[in-house]
Amino acid sequence: MANTRAKFKCVEVTQMEYGNKAKFLVVTNDNLENASFFKMTPYGSIEMGTLNPNIVFIPGREYFIDFTLSE
Repeated sequence: MANTRAKFKCVEVTQMEYGNKAKFLVVTNDNLENASFFKMTPYGSIEMGTLNPNIVFIPGREYFIDFTLSE
C-alpha cells in the first residue's frame, strides 16, 4: 500500500472529563485543492480523543491526515 494523504476539516471539539474529543469530516469540493483531495483520497469521518493538553484541534480548520502502513 502506498502512503495516502487525506484532508479533513475539524467540525467539533468537545471537552471531556479526561481530555477532548474531536470530530472531523472529509473536505469536499468547496475549492480547487479540496475538490482534488475529495476526488482522489478516502472519504468519511474520523472521531478521536486526546489526553495531551498540547494537542489542540480547532473547529473550522482543515488538517492533513497521513495513512502510512505500520510495519
